[in-house]
Amino acid sequence: MTIRSVLLGTGSALPVRCVTNAELATRVETTDEWIVERTGIRTRYVAGDDETTSSLATEAARKAIAAAGLEAADIDLIVLATATPDQTFPASATKVQANLGINDCIAFDVAAVCSGFLYAVTVADNMLRGGAARRALVIGAETFSRILDWEDRTTCVLFGDGAGAVVLERQEVEDETGAGILANRLHADGRHNGLLYVDGGPSTTGTVGKLRMKGQEVFRHAVVNLSAVLKEALEAASIPTAQVDWVVPHQANARILDATARKLGLDRERVVMTVDRHANTSAASVPLALDVAIRDGRIAKGDIVVLEAMGGGFTWGASVLRY
Repeated sequence: MTIRSVLLGTGSALPVRCVTNAELATRVETTDEWIVERTGIRTRYVAGDDETTSSLATEAARKAIAAAGLEAADIDLIVLATATPDQTFPASATKVQANLGINDCIAFDVAAVCSGFLYAVTVADNMLRGGAARRALVIGAETFSRILDWEDRTTCVLFGDGAGAVVLERQEVEDETGAGILANRLHADGRHNGLLYVDGGPSTTGTVGKLRMKGQEVFRHAVVNLSAVLKEALEAASIPTAQVDWVVPHQANARILDATARKLGLDRERVVMTVDRHANTSAASVPLALDVAIRDGRIAKGDIVVLEAMGGGFTWGASVLRY
């Protein structure tokens, strides 16, 4: 027997407003055909004035807790991955805690942009297995529309808002066949800051800033880094690629997903894709896609699932789990 963090439930949330490529074409010089051909994106969701990172995170959290068959009071750890918190401080995780009516638990944010959810899962997994908590709520939530330059057609068409959440529980399971997280691998290389970043911050400009990206260079690094970290995580879990049932990747660009699958020799039909509907929701994209695939029945009990993502900075990572 061994101690693992077992996935009990998932949930997700999207803003009310859905924005099509055609609508964007009325704001910037672009077309539906141009966006679809280069990214695979057809729609994205944009938060309204009364929708925030914490409000979307709370909605996703409630759904995940319900799917797990638990009450909010059963949660004793909240890790929220976001690059767009409600406030510079306190952590948006504490706002989710208050919204859920949890009087006392560990609650903090993790900032690793698009790979933030993988970082948050790894932190929660270590804390659960180490005995710091029994049940964790791990959330990826973003309102990236707040930091987009809506005059820059190369970036504003790529991103959307949303949230996804999972509930993990510390359990004693069978070594060979038990459910839970089997391996996590994380990386970072700050030398690439200038390829994908926000041009503002409290200690530099005193402003929020806007997202800036060199798309072609990010694409090249993404394919190489993601395929490498997937192999690394699978080796750590002693799982051959042929035994992988599903890959749930960061939903940045359909071309990146296709290229990564080809590089690994994975069946394209085993890669969960929601980028066409949600666009790139940064830290929310992996848990959002995971929730979709679990709720529509694609991911079933006993399946081997690989999560992977790469974000600005760069940061990247992967997790392997048995559902």
